[in-house]
Amino acid sequence: MNRIQSIKNPQVKQWKKLQTKKERDKTHTYMIEGFHLVEEALDYKDMVHEVIISENKEIPLQWDLDNINVTSVTDEILQYISETETTQGIVAICKQRTNEHLLLKNAKLLLIDAVQDPGNLGTLIRTAEACGLDAVIVGEGTVDVYNSKVIRSTQGALFHIPIIKGDLFQWVEKIKAEEIPVFGTSLEGAIPYKEVNSQNRFALIVGNEGSGVNHQLLEQTTRNLYIPIYGKSESLNVGVAAAILLYHLR
Repeated sequence: MNRIQSIKNPQVKQWKKLQTKKERDKTHTYMIEGFHLVEEALDYKDMVHEVIISENKEIPLQWDLDNINVTSVTDEILQYISETETTQGIVAICKQRTNEHLLLKNAKLLLIDAVQDPGNLGTLIRTAEACGLDAVIVGEGTVDVYNSKVIRSTQGALFHIPIIKGDLFQWVEKIKAEEIPVFGTSLEGAIPYKEVNSQNRFALIVGNEGSGVNHQLLEQTTRNLYIPIYGKSESLNVGVAAAILLYHLR
C-alpha cells in the first residue's frame, strides 16, 4: 500500500483536478466517493484505476483489490479532494467507459436531450438500469455524466448499464433504420401514453427541464407521448415522467 501524508504532494493535486470536467475529459478518468459506490465499481475491476482510503479506515476484507493501486492518505487529504461535505473516508479513481458497440436489433433505449440538472440525469440513468434497458444515450447539452452529483444520484447504476455519448439525430436515424419505434415526449402534438402498448423494443427520448425535447428531434420520432396532468402543475419532473413511460413501454 502506498502512503501519502502531504496535501502538497503532486499526486494529491492531480486527484483534486478531477473535480473539473476538463481534467476528466483529458485523462478519461473520474472520481467516485463512498464505500457503496467503490464496492459497486469493484464488480468491474478493469474500470478501477486506484483506491484511496483514509489512514483511519479499513478496507472490507471481502473486497478483491488484486492488481489495483491502493493509497493510504490523511483525513485532511481526503477532505481536500472530496466534493462532499463529510467524506466517508474512501474514494476511487475510475476509467471512463468508451463508447461501446451497441447491438440495436432488440434494443430498449433511453435517449437524453440536454438534461442539465445532475440529480435528474443520475435518476434517469438509475431508472433506465432498474427498468432493464440496454443503454442510455446522452446527447449534447446534457450535464457531464461523470459529474460527482450525477454519479451519486445513479447509486452505482452507471457501472451496470452502457452510457453512450453521441449525436441524438444520428442515433434516431440508426434506430429507425432497424425499425425500432422511437417515442418522443411532448405536451403538444402528442397522444396519451396509454394509447401505446408495451413494446419488445423501443427508444424513448426525454428532454431539457425547461424546454423539453428539441422540436427537430420530435419531428423525427415514430410517435410523441404525453402523461395527463390532473392537477394544476404544468408538467412532471423529467425523472418521474421517464420512469412512468419506461415502465409502461417495458
